[in-house]
Amino acid sequence: MPSELPKRAVTLILALIGTALFFLLGLPLPFLFGTLAACLLAALAGVRLKGMGTVSTLARTVLGVAVGASITPEVVGRIPQMTGSVALVLVYVGIIGLVGFPYFRRLGFDPATAWYAAMPGGLQDMVSFGQEAGGDARALALIHATRVLIILTLAPIILTALYGADLTGAVGAPLRDLPLGELALLAGAAVVGWKGAERIGLFGATILGPMILTAALSLGGLIHTRPPAEAILAAQLFIGIGIGVQYVGVTLRELRSFILSGLGFVVLLAALAAIFTEIVTLTGLARPVEGFLAFAPGGQAEMTVLALVSGADLGFVILHHITRMVFVILGAPVAARLVGARPGRQDGPSPSGPKPRG
Repeated sequence: MPSELPKRAVTLILALIGTALFFLLGLPLPFLFGTLAACLLAALAGVRLKGMGTVSTLARTVLGVAVGASITPEVVGRIPQMTGSVALVLVYVGIIGLVGFPYFRRLGFDPATAWYAAMPGGLQDMVSFGQEAGGDARALALIHATRVLIILTLAPIILTALYGADLTGAVGAPLRDLPLGELALLAGAAVVGWKGAERIGLFGATILGPMILTAALSLGGLIHTRPPAEAILAAQLFIGIGIGVQYVGVTLRELRSFILSGLGFVVLLAALAAIFTEIVTLTGLARPVEGFLAFAPGGQAEMTVLALVSGADLGFVILHHITRMVFVILGAPVAARLVGARPGRQDGPSPSGPKPRG
């Protein structure tokens, strides 16, 4: 809409300023964290920012293509070796539900909001499912945005400080070095994969559709490279914007109830993630960096970026995140009925927030 163009222009300018400042200060991942920091601070200061719409969606398809291009016959051949750690993902998600649901219920949230706030799935999916079950969409959006924000902020610190990872790895070759034929195939896979997955109702269509189609091209020997570095850096920029604008219009009450609740839950998630990382590392199921990234409960797109820049085994990391997402998407609505989060049911406080305490 024309009226949204000035807001989007301001948002993009702030994002670029944040990127430039992070770059000049030598801080890690300037396109992602510089953008995120600038948009988050502006949103909390009351600036009326606006997301980039379809452009942000296209940015996510780039990451799907990057993952798909990394799926080679060698990676496929190693899938049986990953079954042990993949099986642990199911246990991991189950424990998160057992811990997270009573946590949010004790804070006064209704069953639907509490259940879908606890589930480590995609933000849009969990908000949609929770709203259909009678939950508070605004609370769910802010709690999940906070989860992704904190995990994304802490993960690079943990990777560098604890695991000695170098986050300056090349995310891809420059555009000028890639053959035009492969670039055309990558671009086609991004759009066709996205729209095709969307048409059949596949969850996470913007990432999984392009990933599946690009993986087929990679396994068929038609492509041998990731998307150009410029495209992946642009994807980081728009992902940072997407997280930051979630906090536009946050009120003091929402900051106190929803966001603080999300922060407390992240502490629980971090402890569980640390335990499972140690399990897969000590048992030899994964190397430390891959184990950490595979069980970090962040967003799929954000973890893809970190896997790329850290030089981790992208196939290993993403297989675990896809398993988590599939399990949550398929299992959460079924399990929701067991905890009383049924469609249309509202038990406890109204969608305006949890019960006040004290």
